Amino acid sequence: MPHARRLTTAFALLGLGGLLAACGGGSDALLIGGGIALTGNAGLLGQDARTGLELAQKAFGNQKPHLKLRLEDTGSDETGATLAFRRLINAGVVAILGPSLSQQGFAVFPMADRARVPAIGVSTTAEGIPEIGRYVARVASPVTVIAPRSLAKAVERHPGIRRVAVFHAHDDAFCTSETKIFQRAIQRKGLELVTVQRTSVADTDFHKPIADALRTRPQLVVISALVSDGGNMVRQLREMGYTGPIVAGNGLNTPNIYPVCQKHCDGLMITQAYNPAQDNASNRSLVRLFRQGRGADAVPPQVTAQAFAGYQVVHEALARVQTSLPAGSSLTGLPPEQLRSRLLSTMLAGTYQPPLGEIRFTPEGEVVQKDFSVAQVRMNPDGRSGRFELLP
Repeated sequence: MPHARRLTTAFALLGLGGLLAACGGGSDALLIGGGIALTGNAGLLGQDARTGLELAQKAFGNQKPHLKLRLEDTGSDETGATLAFRRLINAGVVAILGPSLSQQGFAVFPMADRARVPAIGVSTTAEGIPEIGRYVARVASPVTVIAPRSLAKAVERHPGIRRVAVFHAHDDAFCTSETKIFQRAIQRKGLELVTVQRTSVADTDFHKPIADALRTRPQLVVISALVSDGGNMVRQLREMGYTGPIVAGNGLNTPNIYPVCQKHCDGLMITQAYNPAQDNASNRSLVRLFRQGRGADAVPPQVTAQAFAGYQVVHEALARVQTSLPAGSSLTGLPPEQLRSRLLSTMLAGTYQPPLGEIRFTPEGEVVQKDFSVAQVRMNPDGRSGRFELLP
């Protein structure tokens, strides 16, 4: 984004930040921050995270310790994320959940680490995120774990595949990280990488790179992009005659792609770190709350479940810190720096049962998750709605 547009976004965010509501909690509540993209290209992904945080606020709102959620819009660039994280740190939050994009994470996680405020990524899956600093962790499994699974499933379902075309947004840290994993997995399987097409998250017209790719006669297309650009790319691939399987990365892992690629989303394969049928109390609570006002068949998206999980992990870790205090002591009585340090060490030492299934953390803050699956998008006849159908 040009410098002038970044400044315009920055000043707009300053105005928007004061309008975002802080939800729940009382006078004894601890403040927890949510720094997520509500506007811009990543806004479609960020809306899923916002839903997860707000549903977690409802699920844990009556349980001690009481948390008060403050949301800040990071926009979809580093400037917006920097402003949002600065506001949250200055507000005295005990922890920050976010940002939405790995590109933003590389910019703002060092800031949170210097301030010694635990920052937990809920959708930042690029390589190297937890290594940024001691106070950085994530509940979103890394691309190294996620990406190869959907590729393997595509090859399993289409055993004649030999020729693979890759598209990736070159100006986004997550997409460039993910495509490297995809390309290594393609080579390990002995497949032929016939073309690599570089695109931008700001692109809307992909006719030239698609035409160039189709000339190589690919039997499989692999896409690393975000919701808007990736959805448009899928639609244009189909409109230009490509009929083979498409594997998409985690940037398209949201029902918000449906209005973008519409009927052409059908058949898209994406690895899932969340199974809506996960049988634990936390997931049952998430699904029940999500379906209120959405219908009995509504299913939470993955990023919604990951944001819910991030909130749950912080809440449970704080509860464990509380039990370790002398009788009569409270979390709000601890010096902020000591509270955050104890939260971090307790969080990393624990095991949790969020909607994602069992998770724990490495000492560096990397999430260790047990359960994964691959889904295929199944669009409804209206071409505007659909579902992620888990494959066997």
